Amino acid sequence: MPFRRSLGFTLLEVLVALVIVGTALAAGLRAVGSLTSNSAGLRASMMATWSAENRLVQIRLGREFPAIGKRSFPCPQGDLNLVCEEEVLSSPNPLLRRIEVSVFDADNPGRRIVKLIQLVLRPSPI
Repeated sequence: MPFRRSLGFTLLEVLVALVIVGTALAAGLRAVGSLTSNSAGLRASMMATWSAENRLVQIRLGREFPAIGKRSFPCPQGDLNLVCEEEVLSSPNPLLRRIEVSVFDADNPGRRIVKLIQLVLRPSPI
């Protein structure tokens, strides 16, 4: 009687396939979890950038030429409590001032989220 091979998979082949699929699914879940945790940091960075840009635009539109020095002020965005630190520095050209706006998390003041720098031209008298 000739040996007839049955069609289908053995139990061992099915178990190996399940292990491979399970490993792939676990890696996918880990990647999705990592993306979710990164999105909170990206959101905070975006909101902090908006806060710093708001202050720099306010200076530009107000045609301000701020005094040299450093000051801090609250600059919340949405539900984020942020603190902006503005430092005005002189430049080699007396007609320009360098303005650095750093944004910190109010709950963690040691963590700077973003820092923007802009040069401001002394407004000409009209």
